[in-house]
Amino acid sequence: MKNKLLTALFIIALALLLITVSIGLPIYCRFFYYIQINTLNLCENTGWSYDVIKTAYDEVLDFCTLAWVTEFSAGALKFSESGAAHFADCKALFNINLSVMICSAAAVLTLTVLHMCKIIKILKIKGRAAYFWAAVAAVALPVVIALLVAIVGFDTAFVAFHSIFFPGKSNWIFNYKTDEIILCMPQEFFMNCVIIIAVGLITLSAALIITDIVLRRKEKYAHREA
Repeated sequence: MKNKLLTALFIIALALLLITVSIGLPIYCRFFYYIQINTLNLCENTGWSYDVIKTAYDEVLDFCTLAWVTEFSAGALKFSESGAAHFADCKALFNINLSVMICSAAAVLTLTVLHMCKIIKILKIKGRAAYFWAAVAAVALPVVIALLVAIVGFDTAFVAFHSIFFPGKSNWIFNYKTDEIILCMPQEFFMNCVIIIAVGLITLSAALIITDIVLRRKEKYAHREA
């Protein structure tokens, strides 16, 4: 019973790790945004230079991701109290994602070490390794989200997302005249964020699934040879 519970914990922790790492890709890999300054023609569309846009984005992300940055700023761009409050809400969500990522990574590492030291046993389920099922559970998420977005459309999904994660608030609806940073974050940018999260999650999950398939075939081959 103990090993069954620990195996379930391992699967849940690994699935959460895969999801939170993927969500972190567009957040912590800032070059992903830097590339889009040119590909989305932000300089031409806003009239601001590359350096002005990059500095504004960096300061916003510093506020959202660094615990010691407590004052919101957006470089040379104007912002309102309402806009700053929304990014404070984003900061809270980013911190939750980071906390889950760290805790799930610690759980996966601890359980893996204990398994390798033969103190516990992470069980196989229907002949498949536990990490296979964690990957399957994790990769199901972008598939479901993609289907929902395809059904309702990105605009509706975007509104629904904010309604769920920012309940009762409307400060995520920016006025570009008072919160100029929104001109540097067009809808195409957020669509690309969703894409990179999905690609990251599918890639990581596929790597684990393929690893299990390859190792399982090797075990079968070795068993036949024996």
